[in-house]
Amino acid sequence: MTAKISYDAVEVGTEVPTREFRVNRADLVRYAGASGDFNPIHWNEKFAREVGLPDVIAHGAYTMAQAARVVTEWAGDPGALVEYGVRFTRPVVVPNDDKGAVIEIGAKVTAKLDDEARTVRLDITATSAGQKVLGRARAVVRLV
Repeated sequence: MTAKISYDAVEVGTEVPTREFRVNRADLVRYAGASGDFNPIHWNEKFAREVGLPDVIAHGAYTMAQAARVVTEWAGDPGALVEYGVRFTRPVVVPNDDKGAVIEIGAKVTAKLDDEARTVRLDITATSAGQKVLGRARAVVRLV
């Protein structure tokens, strides 16, 4: 875990370093088992194409969880996350090869909300294959 971030040291515009997460078909199978989401769009290429997708796609909640991970690791405490929400804008397409897909996630402090509660709002960016995959991705975090 990273060091805890101080509210006093953070300014509007502070950037959370961008991280890359590689996801492959085996990750999707493991996530399906952990989440109980066995929708065939996440593991069956033929089915995914039949319903109009370009290929198998990652679970939206998987992408959402990775974005939350970037924020909570930056804050230094998973319990620091006060509010969190996203909209799914595009799927993360996961080809059946050795490379899989890459999700790039970063964030920026866009507001200091409450000096007493020591909360900040972060706007999160998440892209894969050059496409924005999460929209209106925002988190409120309580800092030390």
